Amino acid sequence: MNWKITILGGLAFYITTFIIGMFVAGPLIHEGVLVELYAANSSYWRPELNQVPPDISTLMPLWITTGLLMSFIYAGIYSVVRESLPGCKLDVTRGMTFAAILILIQGTSMASWFGVFNLPADIWLWWFAEIAINTLIGCIVMAIVAKKLVPDTNS
Repeated sequence: MNWKITILGGLAFYITTFIIGMFVAGPLIHEGVLVELYAANSSYWRPELNQVPPDISTLMPLWITTGLLMSFIYAGIYSVVRESLPGCKLDVTRGMTFAAILILIQGTSMASWFGVFNLPADIWLWWFAEIAINTLIGCIVMAIVAKKLVPDTNS
């Protein structure tokens, strides 16, 4: 495992997905399309999210910590497998391939949770769409950063 890619690539992934979540997915999906479904299923959410207004600031430390941890894990795995993935000059293809693998894993996990938690399919589909877009863009950015940090031996 390459620690430069794990830490700096992970930060690049996290910052990218955080920006997408904050300025696109949050307003569009969570504060838009899913608002009524969230209200109808309020018993599933943490108490901080059921307050009026929701107390997001209390949950941010948890969300940042888990988001960073996940990003470092993804980048660490990427640093190990990247040379076995097809790539191009800027590594966009390599990032997209890694994203496709992660999206398949994330989707199968969400499908299993769908069988356990009694939330409407629309919530799961929108969450999956958000995860797929975040993962795709985050992995492309991470792959470009990784290539700049540590050129691989296949270049």
